[in-house]
Amino acid sequence: MFGWRMLALAGVLFLSACRSTPEIPPFTASGYLADDGVVRLWRKDNNDGSVHLLAAFSPWSGDKTSTSDYRWQNDALTSVDYQLQGKQPEQVKVRFDDRGGLSFMQREVNGQKQQLSSDQVALWQYRATQMRNTSDALRAGRVVLRQGRWNPDGTITTCEGQIVQPEFDRRAQERLSERQRHAKARVSAAWLEAPEGTQLLLVANEDFCAWQPKPDSF
Repeated sequence: MFGWRMLALAGVLFLSACRSTPEIPPFTASGYLADDGVVRLWRKDNNDGSVHLLAAFSPWSGDKTSTSDYRWQNDALTSVDYQLQGKQPEQVKVRFDDRGGLSFMQREVNGQKQQLSSDQVALWQYRATQMRNTSDALRAGRVVLRQGRWNPDGTITTCEGQIVQPEFDRRAQERLSERQRHAKARVSAAWLEAPEGTQLLLVANEDFCAWQPKPDSF
């Protein structure tokens, strides 16, 4: 089984540059395993030069999935929107003008609005750049994220309505079966498919398909 982690992405870029690959579609979904959780990425590159990237982070411990929404225009970062749900919800909004200058910033924690420091804004800019570089590497390496509901016969009904049977190893199959035994409804699964193999990323009781971005509206 292969493992897609941050340290492997440079190798992905090198390998992809050494082989001819089909053109990357405008809308893509990918992901990777981080040290502290799972990151799922959705991205759309538009004809007008704008890029929209949504990153969903699910930690190994707890169920507080956070989302970071980034937008660029002609490679210039224009906006950052971060949301963390839970007992202590947090929101961050940052906007940049056409010249790259800061035009708006705000952080809200438990309903209390705060201003971001210049260092905090710079950190969000850095995170945006890192996430886009990661997305570039995953797209070049043909690492594709898929999601759906697991069926008792070992197949998965994807969010697009297809019935597929990913080539999971025994450990992944056992993980799905164990989660299903303790769930009242069909569990959701997120996994990666790449030329190097298939890897189960995430299993949860929530319906991933209910909020998965769609190409037309993303």
